[in-house]
This record gives sequence, C-alpha cells and structure tokens, in this order.
Amino acid sequence: MEEVRSTLLVQEFAGMGSKAVPRQYVVQREDHLAIAATAAIPIVDLGRLSQPDDNGDEVVKLQQAMETWGLFLVTNHGIEGALMDDMMNVSREFFHQPLEEKQKYTNLIDGKHFQPEGYGNDQVKSDTQILDWLDRLYLKVDPADERDLSVWPKHPESFRDVLDEFIIKCDGVKNSLLPSMAKLLKLDEDYFVRQFSDRPTTVARFNYYPQCPRPDLVYGIKPHSDATILTILMVDNDVGGLQVLKDGVWYDVPTKPHNLLINLGDHMEIMSNGIFKSPVHRVITNPEKERISVVMFYLLNLEKEIEPALELIDEKHPARYKKVKIMDYLAGLFEHFLQGTRVIDTLKI
Repeated sequence: MEEVRSTLLVQEFAGMGSKAVPRQYVVQREDHLAIAATAAIPIVDLGRLSQPDDNGDEVVKLQQAMETWGLFLVTNHGIEGALMDDMMNVSREFFHQPLEEKQKYTNLIDGKHFQPEGYGNDQVKSDTQILDWLDRLYLKVDPADERDLSVWPKHPESFRDVLDEFIIKCDGVKNSLLPSMAKLLKLDEDYFVRQFSDRPTTVARFNYYPQCPRPDLVYGIKPHSDATILTILMVDNDVGGLQVLKDGVWYDVPTKPHNLLINLGDHMEIMSNGIFKSPVHRVITNPEKERISVVMFYLLNLEKEIEPALELIDEKHPARYKKVKIMDYLAGLFEHFLQGTRVIDTLKI
C-alpha cells in the first residue's frame, strides 16, 4: 500500500495501472471483504402487480421483499430496453471523456468548496477519512425548476434528452409501486402517492467504479442505508458488486439485464412503523472490470415531517420512531455514513 494520500479522482488513479491502492481507501482490517452468498431476492412483475384481478403471486412476492430483504427486482416495468441501454451508454460515455471535459461539471467550487451536485467524489472532511473507490455525477432533477443545468453534461450530446426521458419513465415505475405498497399496510392506496404531491425531491446519481487492484481492501461504497422513500437502480448487466446485509450476513444482489432494482429507504421504514425494511447495503469492486450504475433517489419535500402512519399505531403497536423533518434527517446523514452508523437508529423509541 502506498503511504501517500492520492488527490486524484479514482478513475485517473486506476488508469495508472498501479498494483497498490492509496492508504486513504483501505478499510479497517475487521471490515475486509469476505465472499458472500447470492441473495434470493424476489422478482416482481410490475405489469401483473398492477392488474387487480391477476396479481396474487406478485403481491406475495412484494410483501416478502418489503418485510425481509427491503429490496427486489422488477420486470415488465414499462421502460423500454433501448432506453435503459441508451441511459447506460451515455453514462459510460460521460465517464470515458477526458478529465478536463468532466471537470467542467465539478462539485468543487473554485477547486476547494464542496457542493453535492456535480462531478467528483464525496466531501473529504479529514485526513483520516476512508474514501470510497468511485467517482460520481450527482444531479438534482426534481423539482424541475430547481435544476442546476450548469452541472448537467452537454456531452454526450444526447445525455440530457435521454436523462429527461429516463426520469419520466422511472417516475412512472415509482407511481405504479406506491399504491401496492400502501395496500400491503392496509392504508388508502393513495397514501404514499399523496405524500409526493407537494414538490418532492428527486436526485439522479451516476456511479463509476473503476477496476481495482485490491478489491479485498476497499469499498466501492461503504455500508449504509438510503435516506429516501425508495430508490430505483439500474446496474451494469454483467458486472455485479452490490451486496445487502440480512441477519448479519452479506449477500450478493444478482443482476438481470433490463430489470430494475427497487431499494426501500429509511423514510419508508419510518412511515411503515418498521414493517417495511430499509436495508443496509454496500458495493464491492472488481479487479478486472469497471462498473456503472444509474440511481434515482426519491424523497419528499425537504420541509415535510415524517412519522409512522397514524393508522398503523394502536395500544398493541406503539410508534417505533420519532417524528422528524426530512431536512434535519439529511443534515446528519453524511457524518453517520462516515462513522458506519445510521440516522434512523437515533430516532427509534
């Protein structure tokens, strides 16, 4: 291991062909990555789930996923395979551009002041911080009138149009799932849809994980859970790396071409009073292949307060989480992420 702290973006360092990794990426020995089993997560046919007269099996699979794994694959989701390929291709093309082109969208103002949106890495807050082996592009996409187009890539030329279409299609997937999720809790089927009626926030994140010479020593992304209602992921068809924690065991999440992965977030766990699970997950790297994922994070209005749905609370089922404003929840998120802890645990009653 090199005893220097690299200041390069991960993709640039990986391109140098070193057989070592800089020390700021090396995780603690007790966290070194072990081989994981493959998760038997359900695959839900979204088309059938939306048919009230022919959805029994899909409802059962959805309930199993929501209450155990906290994530599931969806097929027959209404997003054309060609659009998914286009979105992945323009994402890959963006990351394969020269550094000076990507740096036009940097998340460092004047080269030193960090902002969440744009291209780069996570914020570095100390010399002892363990960094993740990825570069990313982070864009706020909704509300649409709050988009900062100065950090939206102009190249590839089709990037913005493809992303616009992908945003619309993923929003449709989210809106198709939410009524079924509400009905599983015996809530009004529009319960969760209503929560999104007042200027919700959607963030798109494009993750690039370069090949890594020592995947046993680094994280692509540290273990964490998502501060969302739900998250929609599109991952590389042939390069795995996502793992989920269940009952103290890490499992590989399988990939299937043109399926989407739905990941429940902390805010859904809170609003369901713990019936639905927000899973802890991480990403490991690959010694030979790069990996790309496109992720859509769905949050409510940042000024909104969330708490367990009142319909789920009674004497036998007391509230398990305190009320919290989403903006306050997000304020402490990164510090907890760095420490390997979760904000949601601080809200348990």
